[in-house]
Amino acid sequence: MRFHRKSLLLTNHKPTTNLNYSEVLQSFHLSVVQWIAICFTVFLLGLSKSGIKGIGIIIVVILAFVFGEKTSTGILLPMLIFADIFAVIYYNKHAQWHYIKKLLPAMVFGVLVGVWVGNDISEIIFKRTMAVIVIGSVLIMFFMENLKSTAIPTNRWFSNAAGFLAGFTTMIGNLAGPISDIYFLAMRLPKNEFIGTAAWLFFIINLFKLPFHIFVWETVSAETLVLNSVLIPMVILGFFLGAYMVKLISNVNYRRFVLMVTALGGIIMLFR
Repeated sequence: MRFHRKSLLLTNHKPTTNLNYSEVLQSFHLSVVQWIAICFTVFLLGLSKSGIKGIGIIIVVILAFVFGEKTSTGILLPMLIFADIFAVIYYNKHAQWHYIKKLLPAMVFGVLVGVWVGNDISEIIFKRTMAVIVIGSVLIMFFMENLKSTAIPTNRWFSNAAGFLAGFTTMIGNLAGPISDIYFLAMRLPKNEFIGTAAWLFFIINLFKLPFHIFVWETVSAETLVLNSVLIPMVILGFFLGAYMVKLISNVNYRRFVLMVTALGGIIMLFR
């Protein structure tokens, strides 16, 4: 069952300050199975933000199935920001700010373009294009890994293209993860630097996206924030379990894991 934006707005209802949590949650008309799926999804979100990369597409797919494509982006965003806060605190000392400064301007531009075209772009075309980009990028990275190449792309166009695609896709569907993962893998960042740099980058860009979701797309509301609030414990649980798991993974195996899961996500997106 899909749940669309119009049913999220409790028109002629009580003022926001008097929202009844139980009534708001009931207004989503979620079945037990859907609640289980959502809780599992936000648990995965916590894992993802702790450094278990490559599972972001699975999160997007499940939420889109429950709530619908566009509505799900607004429901997910506040939880992303909440998890980002944990990530930037936990991995703060590992952040490589020169990479953030390289990517951020192009990402901001990509977000703005995403806001502009977001209401008109065909979801089918978008998903297929993204899937091809993700899978193609992973194949290139696998090829580079097999060559044992240590070369790091320094061309400004590479960082600008990655930044723009990441910004555009994060606004349209919270799907920037595969693009940024490929970029940081290409930069050959060690595990903790990879996670810490991505944490700060997406904390900044997700905060930048928030006003557009509230005032332009209207996908974030008092009602969706109520739903977010009851899911927070699962995000926290996923984050700290994921942080423990990351410590057990070597740098080499971490690269392989990210590549394999990102490729799987691209395939899921292609055939979804």
